[in-house]
Amino acid sequence: MHPPRPRTTTPARAFAQATVVVMLAALGFLEVVAGPAAAADGDASWAVTTASNDFGSGRQNYSYTINPGGQLKDGLVVVNHGTTPLHLAVYAADGFTAKEGRLDLVTKDAKSTRVGAWVHTDRPDVTVRPGESVEVPFTVTLPDNAAPGEYLGGIVTSPTQAGETDGTNVDRRLGVRIRLRVGGVLKPSLSVEDLHVRYSGTSNPFGKGGATVTYTIHNTGNAILAARQAVSVSGPFGRLGVRAGQIDDSPQLLPGDTWKVSVPVHGVAPALRLTGTVGLVPLLTDASNSVAPLAVVETTAHAWTIPWALLLFLVVLCGLVVAGLASRRRRRQAKLGEDARVQAMQIPHEEK
Repeated sequence: MHPPRPRTTTPARAFAQATVVVMLAALGFLEVVAGPAAAADGDASWAVTTASNDFGSGRQNYSYTINPGGQLKDGLVVVNHGTTPLHLAVYAADGFTAKEGRLDLVTKDAKSTRVGAWVHTDRPDVTVRPGESVEVPFTVTLPDNAAPGEYLGGIVTSPTQAGETDGTNVDRRLGVRIRLRVGGVLKPSLSVEDLHVRYSGTSNPFGKGGATVTYTIHNTGNAILAARQAVSVSGPFGRLGVRAGQIDDSPQLLPGDTWKVSVPVHGVAPALRLTGTVGLVPLLTDASNSVAPLAVVETTAHAWTIPWALLLFLVVLCGLVVAGLASRRRRRQAKLGEDARVQAMQIPHEEK
């Protein structure tokens, strides 16, 4: 049986279909741009979008719920806005959270073990004539032992030869994300790890310093989560508590991903023993972009603080007090000695 022939469309239809453009720059940076995929100076000469079929039209990305062992078929539309034929490689890739906090896709030479391994395009490459579009079918097939939970990946296109587009960015890639939910129990969970509190003192003996709270957010569940964060520092028995300022929500983290955070807290009194508290509210976003806050996760850590400026002030003060008492004692002893000497020098009166 011969593979299905690529479906071409008119330029007008291709322009109308291209409602989503996903640009991945030289380092694999992923950005979703909604709107018509009109080419302009400096832009890529092609665009990618989801196919219109039983899953709908005008989708901004792919979103599926499939049980282990299940399978479905969909398609990717590639539009050539250039003036020469375009030859592109087409492949699937796993997603990950980049250090900038954005969800990205691994490069072609990286090994994919989940979405990138479960999605198979009908062809490894495609040629698109100028002003036309081609639909590339692909199949999503889950293994029987696929673990329940949420996964992220994508379908990616890239030039098969360096300089095939404009010759300035040989690593340019374009793709569309795939958010996949494998059927089963969803167990969203975040944890706070490696929590540390570091205190910075002040030269004012009666002043307050600052603290830095560092920690790592770890997605230990099987759902894609972001976190709303709250940080505070307090003294013994919860006294002298200070809250950090507004903290941005963490980026969305894939299951197993981590995110390092450092938060400054100002106006902290050197209360000998400080307690740093981090509270996370996991934020679960569903396929319709509705956000559900989950139960708070709270973790604490302690740090000893030595108020050196205050201690130095007390040492000096104690020294002055001791010196004053010693001086007073010496004066008193000197007076007593003088009184005794004067009394000894007096001539006693003879009795009559």
